[in-house]
Amino acid sequence: MQANQCALKASLGLPVRAVLRRPAATAAPRRSVLAGAAAPAVGMPACPPQVGYLSDEERKELAEQFGFRSIGKELPDDVTLQDIIKSMPPEVFELNPWKSWSAVAIAISSFAFSLWLISVCPAPLLPFAWAFSGTAMTGWFVVGHDCGHRAFSKNKLVEDIVGTLMFMPLIYPFEPWRIKHNQHHAHTNKLVEDTAWHPVQKEVMDKWSPLERVLYKTFLGSPLKLWASIGHWWIWHFDLNKYTEAQKPRVIVSLAAVGLFMAVGWPLIVYYAGWWGLVKYWLMPWLGYHFWMSTFTVVHHTAPHIPFKPAGEWNAAKAQLSGTVHCDYPRWVEFLCFDINVHVPHHVMSKIPWYNLRAATDSLRQNWGEYMTEATFNWRMLKYIFTHCHVYDEKQNYVPFDFKKEEPFFAVQRKVLPESM
Repeated sequence: MQANQCALKASLGLPVRAVLRRPAATAAPRRSVLAGAAAPAVGMPACPPQVGYLSDEERKELAEQFGFRSIGKELPDDVTLQDIIKSMPPEVFELNPWKSWSAVAIAISSFAFSLWLISVCPAPLLPFAWAFSGTAMTGWFVVGHDCGHRAFSKNKLVEDIVGTLMFMPLIYPFEPWRIKHNQHHAHTNKLVEDTAWHPVQKEVMDKWSPLERVLYKTFLGSPLKLWASIGHWWIWHFDLNKYTEAQKPRVIVSLAAVGLFMAVGWPLIVYYAGWWGLVKYWLMPWLGYHFWMSTFTVVHHTAPHIPFKPAGEWNAAKAQLSGTVHCDYPRWVEFLCFDINVHVPHHVMSKIPWYNLRAATDSLRQNWGEYMTEATFNWRMLKYIFTHCHVYDEKQNYVPFDFKKEEPFFAVQRKVLPESM
């Protein structure tokens, strides 16, 4: 074990002799962990290799530099996902119909209140009303999300109906989302097969047209990434060619449902409130919803120290427990979004209903907390996501789009975006 630590420290440029011969209390002053990593040609400091094998102190330092509260150590190879699932108390898997339906009531009432708020707000305050409304609209998605994971009711038909209805105002076809989202859960942080926030691969980037290069760099390499779920929504959920013949009938029903909302709901809004009303009461809240859709999911699965792995090296337990980030947000956001940010247990077992996620997280912290990554939503973490976590790199996990030569678009962001925690 000591030899492995020495080899790792040597690769990071840390003093090996101090590890072998000096007690910790008298060790020479230690360099920054990032100072020992391979120096990037441009951009933010790169992540050192094998972060999970660093000492507790070094991981604590690295967490602060990347914007996290904690970075977990490496999960032992012999731990399976079933081992982790079995460690949780059985009550976290139990469905409670009252709590499930209470979420429906809260989602509908909070969004209805937000529409009233928009209607009475003076123009200068509308952005605040839209922010609240978009957050309330995200609650509709979370209810449907539980339906898709079979964590809402014991009756699958009820789940399909509720999920479809809750997704309709979002113009999100329920069945296509359910199919592709389950693929994300089955292959979290697996190269090629994961469908959510997959890093760009260099060979793919080399094939981009000039227009594609501008679009991808703009929307995946800036704060606009917090609305990039709109692109994911459009690319993955409306193309029948992405689904098998057996899946297509249910997919078509979901597409018809959102088509019905567009054909009936939109004209009604325009009839009663005009075209500005469509923007005011639907489009702006919808954009607010996509802000949270993008933000939650990208923060859950994108970090400089969390690798995507090829299929032959992928480990389910490590991907779901250590490769998923727990992030805290303002409590009012967590309330309206039904704790979707309490995400690690959801990836360990997706059938845990939203109202049991906190208890499940407490259990995971007690048994596996030393292997988990946690954060509070902050600018430093986002800055790394915006300006560094772009392109897959086997050794460093990520390199930025401009890894060969720094580009002004990214250089400006690296200088002006805040780094506060």
